[in-house]
Amino acid sequence: MVFCVEDDDGIRELMIYTLNSAGFEAKGFVNGELFFETLKKETPQLIMLDIMLPGEDGIAILKRLKRNKVTENIPVIMTTAKGTEYDKVIGLDLGADDYLTKPFGMMEMVSRVKAVLRRTLPAKDTGILRVGSLELNTKEHSVFAAGEYIELTRKEYELLYMFMNNQGRVFTRDQLLQSIWGTEYIGETRTVDVHIGTLRAKLGEFANYIETVRGVGYRMGARL
Repeated sequence: MVFCVEDDDGIRELMIYTLNSAGFEAKGFVNGELFFETLKKETPQLIMLDIMLPGEDGIAILKRLKRNKVTENIPVIMTTAKGTEYDKVIGLDLGADDYLTKPFGMMEMVSRVKAVLRRTLPAKDTGILRVGSLELNTKEHSVFAAGEYIELTRKEYELLYMFMNNQGRVFTRDQLLQSIWGTEYIGETRTVDVHIGTLRAKLGEFANYIETVRGVGYRMGARL
């Protein structure tokens, strides 16, 4: 998923259309407020961020992203109508991964997106997920909390994997039910709550790693 924060409707829609045509999923946002509201629920692979935005500008948004442990590693490509060296240097110094000056070609944009994703994706899958004191080994299907082995059922393991592999992303009960139990499962979302409860009980002092987001669902919170 690519998030495009761009206040020009025509440019934003063209970016989304081009990215979709290139095989990416993309969502557009006219300002930082709408962008951050969606970011609470979904974590993109990459962010296209315009510097000149109404309200909070792109530089301020970039600073917020890099200060947050959940979003600091999401790659960002800055876009702006300005062509000054100062804007480019400021964006890159703050942690932006690349920079496009308007007007830019859509095929160039796709090429930059692919290049940034190649650079920022992990070079090797070790099969180990770590969040705070939790460690999940996908190859051995084992879970350890502060070095102590935790025995989980298959569904508890799949729930924990989904949270740890999408740290900070909020999942609704319906999303969890569909992903873990499957589209053909006939049951109530209460099933999710019960399994979350047993998973938390087994995690003991680390139960609060799985946060309840009132009115929405659950997520794995950021942990040092």
